[in-house]
Amino acid sequence: MRPPDRPYDPQAQRTAPHPPPAPHPPDGGGRSVLEGAFALLGAVERAEEAGLTRLAAECGLPKTTSYRLLEQLVELGAVERSRRGYRMGPRIFRLGQGWQPYPGLRAAARAPARRLARITGATVGLNVLREGQTLVLDWTPGETAGAPGRSLDSGVWPWFTAAGKVLVAGAYPRLPLGPLPGSWHRQAEAIRDRGVAFDREEVTAGVCCVAVPVPGPNGAPLASLSVVTDPAHSLDRLAGVVQQTGRMIGAALRGR
Repeated sequence: MRPPDRPYDPQAQRTAPHPPPAPHPPDGGGRSVLEGAFALLGAVERAEEAGLTRLAAECGLPKTTSYRLLEQLVELGAVERSRRGYRMGPRIFRLGQGWQPYPGLRAAARAPARRLARITGATVGLNVLREGQTLVLDWTPGETAGAPGRSLDSGVWPWFTAAGKVLVAGAYPRLPLGPLPGSWHRQAEAIRDRGVAFDREEVTAGVCCVAVPVPGPNGAPLASLSVVTDPAHSLDRLAGVVQQTGRMIGAALRGR
């Protein structure tokens, strides 16, 4: 594993970067046209809403090429026009909602997650590790808590959140690159031994989390199951029922 370029600083390096993709020649064949279109999609996603000039400059594409590609993406529903230029379209949302790292994962988790949310009254998350970040596949809101905002999603290095800690600990020794805390290896060993990770307001004040691995058919962690609650709840007491639910989802996946 490559060491971090700078010393670990939990405040300065808490948020994972989203660097723009390297620009590619836009008119060098079918592949480069696709790369140009995906570069523009990435720029729209990072900006949330932006005009043609900014998007073209960020991707290193001519404005005429950017306009042509963006208008084609509008026709396909991948982006849509807005007062400030362009923003993500509904088709990208629908396509993204269908993604999962293993066939049947969402279906296997749906009923157990709802039951867990009902029993605990807390929000339940199903999470995976991709490209060094934690991605939230699904939220199941509980009766007493709503789903957290972006502070707990893929914009945070995975070893800060309980959901990410479980996944990174299970990925050992294939750890993602990034500013690993000096105490991480000791924490990861404890997580693997106990089968559970905790976040005690480490990311957001007033928000706590307990997470467990969801084993795939080969026994390795395929996803993590997390319960998000407030500091008034005992995370240690929640751990048992969350672990039981994670094993239930894993058993359903093995039975496919």
